[in-house]
Amino acid sequence: MNQDDRRKYLIKGLLKERPEYENMQIPSDAGEQKMLLRSLMNIRMPEEIDPAFLQIQDAYLSEENEKKGIVTLADIREVQPDLSIWKGDITRLKVGAIVNAANSGMTGCYQPCHNCIDNCIHTYAGIQLRNYCNDMMIKQRQEEPTGQAKITPAFNLPCDYVIHTVGPIWYGGNHNEEELLANCYYNAMKLAMEHGIRKIAFSSISTGVYHFPVEKAAHIALETVSQFLKEHTNDFDLVEWVLFDSHTQSVYEAELKKFM
Repeated sequence: MNQDDRRKYLIKGLLKERPEYENMQIPSDAGEQKMLLRSLMNIRMPEEIDPAFLQIQDAYLSEENEKKGIVTLADIREVQPDLSIWKGDITRLKVGAIVNAANSGMTGCYQPCHNCIDNCIHTYAGIQLRNYCNDMMIKQRQEEPTGQAKITPAFNLPCDYVIHTVGPIWYGGNHNEEELLANCYYNAMKLAMEHGIRKIAFSSISTGVYHFPVEKAAHIALETVSQFLKEHTNDFDLVEWVLFDSHTQSVYEAELKKFM
């Protein structure tokens, strides 16, 4: 079975789960098929699924990840010892853990093909990640508090683990947003250290749809992590920020110079 066959198999399997889409035609264009498959994965509620489906999904995602190109630390320039900043796709990184900017439900973004990091991570990890997170939240019996962190397997991603943290929504700076954002970084680092993870990659938490000002966020992120590294000098080989756009990258690079 090649990638085209796998993709059509997965689309058909997900369409069968939703009677309202029973008569939907699968587009002939590969790009449109990929968007449809991602959309169906994004909107799927957490529930059991046929192991045969997962086997095909895993083979499909493994090849898609290979096509995107897996990025190792050798491909990334360190700005200073222990710290690096890179503009790119965090789902390509082969590190100990990547940090997901999650929402309080912790089961991913349900908006089809949304470009948030939560959506991207759940898409390329596969359906298992949402199911795993849902089981975790059922046991917790409440939404995830802002600033805390949870760890899960990475499933089909090239990293070993995903650490999920809920960043604060920016309400103007009068609702402990800065302290809560610092907690996100501190607790993610602490959880990584407890699991023996020596290489960790962050996105810019809360600066997307949560509208935290990127200049403030960069300062808090770098200050919190730099202090953590000073207090735990032998526990990490590299902490990396993976950023979507050139503006955010330039802000983080300028802020990092203050800590050099």
